[in-house]
Amino acid sequence: MIKLQPGNCALKPSQRRQLFAWLRRAAQMGERVGDFLLTITVRRIGHMYEMVASVHDSAGDFAVRTRGRTWRDVCREIVRSVLTRLHTQRLALTAPAA
Repeated sequence: MIKLQPGNCALKPSQRRQLFAWLRRAAQMGERVGDFLLTITVRRIGHMYEMVASVHDSAGDFAVRTRGRTWRDVCREIVRSVLTRLHTQRLALTAPAA
């Protein structure tokens, strides 16, 4: 499940749809790992955006934080970071114990 918590900035419906479309692959991978919960907090700090993603799943918890000048750059970076970490967790779960 994905939760989006806009902090001190309002997201337009088109931005919300775009972010959820980008996160679709991460949600699928998280469901494969099991017990998946992704919480994203969006804040505006001066002229910059900050996003914090907290992930809880059966393999463990982690958080990713990124800042950037445009909303799109921040979203792109947070999606890449979350997907990379989930992929690493998925590989660690499926690796045979030696």
